[in-house]
Amino acid sequence: MAANPSAPTRPAEQSGGQAAAFAEGLQQAFAAALKTAGEAQAVKLDPVRVAAIQARFAKEYVELWAGLLNGSVQSLEVKDRRFASESWRENRFSTYTAALYLLNARALLELVEAVQADAKTQQKVRFAVQQWVDAAAPSNIWALNPEAMQTAMKTHGESLRRGMDNLLADLRRGKLTQTDESEFEVGRNVATSEGAVVFENPWFQLIDYKPLAAQVHARPLLVVPPCINKFYILDLQPTNSLVRYALEQGQRVLLMSWRNPDATCAHWTWDDYIEHGVLRAIEVASEIAVAARPKPNKASKPPSQSSGKALSREDGAINALGFCVGGTLLGTALAVLAQRGSKPVHSATFLTTLLDFSDTGILDVFVDEAQVQMREATIGKGGLLRGAELAAAFSSLRPNDLTWNYVVGNYLKGETPPPFDLLYWNADSTNLPGPMLAWYLRNTYLENKLARPDAVTVAGKPLNLRRIAIPAYVYASREDHIVPWHSAYASALLLAGRTRFVLGASGHIAGVINPASKGKRSHWRLDAAARGRHVAGEASLPASADAWLESASEHPGSWWPDWAAWLAGQAGPLQAAPKAYGSAGYKPIEPAPGRYVKVRA
Repeated sequence: MAANPSAPTRPAEQSGGQAAAFAEGLQQAFAAALKTAGEAQAVKLDPVRVAAIQARFAKEYVELWAGLLNGSVQSLEVKDRRFASESWRENRFSTYTAALYLLNARALLELVEAVQADAKTQQKVRFAVQQWVDAAAPSNIWALNPEAMQTAMKTHGESLRRGMDNLLADLRRGKLTQTDESEFEVGRNVATSEGAVVFENPWFQLIDYKPLAAQVHARPLLVVPPCINKFYILDLQPTNSLVRYALEQGQRVLLMSWRNPDATCAHWTWDDYIEHGVLRAIEVASEIAVAARPKPNKASKPPSQSSGKALSREDGAINALGFCVGGTLLGTALAVLAQRGSKPVHSATFLTTLLDFSDTGILDVFVDEAQVQMREATIGKGGLLRGAELAAAFSSLRPNDLTWNYVVGNYLKGETPPPFDLLYWNADSTNLPGPMLAWYLRNTYLENKLARPDAVTVAGKPLNLRRIAIPAYVYASREDHIVPWHSAYASALLLAGRTRFVLGASGHIAGVINPASKGKRSHWRLDAAARGRHVAGEASLPASADAWLESASEHPGSWWPDWAAWLAGQAGPLQAAPKAYGSAGYKPIEPAPGRYVKVRA
C-alpha cells in the first residue's frame, strides 16, 4: 500500500526508518574506519553476527530516538568520562549526541568481532576501528562540545584565543603538549639523585650514584634502561625513584644513560648497542666493583655474620637490571657472555621485558612483513626513526588519554595542562638508529629469533638464552599493554637459572614505578610452599602463566620490598661505602645526570 504523503509521520515510524538506514550504514562506516586508518584491505564479516548486531542496534536506536522526542533522554546515564560534565546533560541535544555516539561506537567495535580472519588481522582491524571511533567523538568537536562552548561564553571568547595560541605553538613544536614542560628541568627537579659520570663513549654514559648507606653490598647493581626513552623514568622524584630506593637498601647503583642518536649515529646496529653498550658497561662496572673490594689483610676482621661470606675475584662482580627494551638488550648481552664462557654478572632482574616475542600484545599492529620491509628499505641501511614518530605511535595505543584529552583541553577549552613529571618524561622522546631498529623489529617482533636456540647471531656469537644460568628476578605488570604479562612469563621460562617471577597490578609504567612508601596497588608472588611444588630443574616456576597465577597469592602494596630482599641475597657481603665515585681507572667526568640525557630529540 502506498504511503499517504499528507498523513503525519508517527515518531515510531520515523525512528524505525532511520534506524534501518543507520543499521544498513554500519558496514559502510566500518569500511570507512578501516580506510581512514590505513587498513583498507577487504575483510569478510560473519553475516549471522552482523545481522544480530544490526538488529540490536536498530532496536536501541529506536528507543534512543523515542526518548529524545518525549524528553526522557535527559535521564540517560552516559557512563563515559568524556561526557561526565553536567553540561552534557543540561539539554537534550548534547545528551542525545553523546548517547548516539556511544551506541554507534559500540556497534562498530562489535563488528570487529564479526571479522572472519586470523587473530593478528582481527587485532589490526580492532586497532584501526578504535582509532577512528575515538577520533569521531563529539567531545572532540567544538560545536558539539557543550563544555567548550560554555567556557567560551564565560571567558567572552578568551578561551578560543588561548586555544588557537596553543594550537599554533604545538604546530611550531611539532608535537602535542601534554604537560607544562616549563616546570621541569632534567637535573633540577627530575633525575636529581646525586652522582657522577665515571665513563662515557659515543653510545652511553655510566653514572655512579652516591651511596645512601654507610655500608654497601660488594656487588653493585648495573641498571640498563630502555634506549627508546630516557633513563630518568627510574629517577623522577625522590619519592618515586627506584634508583634512590635501591641506594637506600644498601646497593651501590651504576646506571647507563644512552645517547640520544643524531645524524652521526644513523649507522648504529643492534650489535653496536650490545658490544659498545651493554657489554662495555658490564666490563666497566665489574672493574669498578672489583677495585672497591677490601684487599686481603691478615689483620683485618672477617666479614660480620650478617654481611655474608667474602667474595673471591672469580665471583660474578655485579648484578644487573634491565627495564623494557633495556631488559631485551641485557638478555642478549648475557647470552653473548654465556657463549663466550664469561660470567661477570651474578644475577639479573628483568622488569616488563620481552625475550619471547610470540605474543607482543597491541604493538603487534605495527609489525608485519610489509612494515618491516619498509623500515629496512628506508632507514635499515642508515637513517633515524625520529622521536616524534615514535612518541606518536605510543600515544596511539591510548588515544583518548594521550591525544584527544589534550586536544579538547588545550585547543577547544584553551587550557594549559598541569605539570606532571611522568608526562614530561613521556614527551622527552629519543631517536633510534635505523639499522638497529630494523634488526630489532625483524629478529624479535616479527620472527621471534631470541626465543629459538642459535637462531640468530649477535656480536659474532649464536644466541641461546638457555645458557643464561644465573639467578633471575622477573617482574611483569598485569594490565601492561606493551609487554603482556603472559609473554613476560614465557620469557622467564627461557632462562636456565633459578627464577623468581612476580606480577604487579597496573600497567607498563605505573606498575613498575610503585614506591613502597605509598602502599598502593598490590602484587602476586609464590610463597615458599607453592614454589616447592613447582621446582622443575633449576627454575622454580610452573609450566604456564595461568598455572603460576593459580598458585600465587596476592599481597598488598608494592613489589619493591620483595625485590630488595631478593637482591640483598644476591649482592654479597657488606663493605664500607666508597668515599669517591668510580675507581682509580674511572675518574668522575661530570656530575649526574650528565650531558647525554639532556639532549632533546
